[in-house]
Amino acid sequence: MAGKFEAVISDLDGVLTRTAGLHARAWKQMFDEYFQRRQREIGEEHRPFDIDEDYKQYVDGKPRFAGARAFLESRGIELAQGELDDSPAEETVYGLGNRKNEFFHQILKEQKPEQYDDAVAQIKSWRDEGLKTALITSSRNGAAILRATGLEELFDVTIDGVDSAKLSIDGKPAPDIFLEAARQLHVEPQKAVVLEDAISGVEAGKAGRFGLVVGVNRGARSDGAALRAHGADLVVSDVRDVDLDFSP
Repeated sequence: MAGKFEAVISDLDGVLTRTAGLHARAWKQMFDEYFQRRQREIGEEHRPFDIDEDYKQYVDGKPRFAGARAFLESRGIELAQGELDDSPAEETVYGLGNRKNEFFHQILKEQKPEQYDDAVAQIKSWRDEGLKTALITSSRNGAAILRATGLEELFDVTIDGVDSAKLSIDGKPAPDIFLEAARQLHVEPQKAVVLEDAISGVEAGKAGRFGLVVGVNRGARSDGAALRAHGADLVVSDVRDVDLDFSP
């Protein structure tokens, strides 16, 4: 592998930080509250949002509003898309997504996101060896999470959900966000490594024809066999086990 890779592009939630659980709590709080309102107003009953299965299947790794729409469709609920600046009280896909974001920021004030020390250490090591680094996330809260963890200086390029909206980037499993990170790093996709813990993320890395797609299996949130089946070239539970030879 000597000289093969020039950059590493890492996802945020589930690879670098333990914010997935905070997001899942915010989604559950929002959807359960919404279902209770539908029951009061129109007598329609829905089982509560499952913080493990529903989050992983419909929301994990996707842009916020795409995740909201996918979950609602799974329960047979069709809502108008609405507008990006819809009030959190508005019964639209955008409104519900904005309500979820309110809950997430409340939780973030109460609980600082934890880091995955293995990923932080390995990315620092790769930077010391001369690799370029980029962070991508579908979350519109990427900048806030990075500030809260103090990891901003670990990356040459960061692209979050706000940037994706400005650039009209399609969400995962489309490879667009990874390709944009490679473009900003001035690196060909074949010379970049992708680190992802979500199925939609490894699918995106594979679709973008990146040189190596690493599935990061974090246990309850990930499934190694599923990550392999959906495009991971390598699956690890500790990012320090990704052994790349950068010697000349």
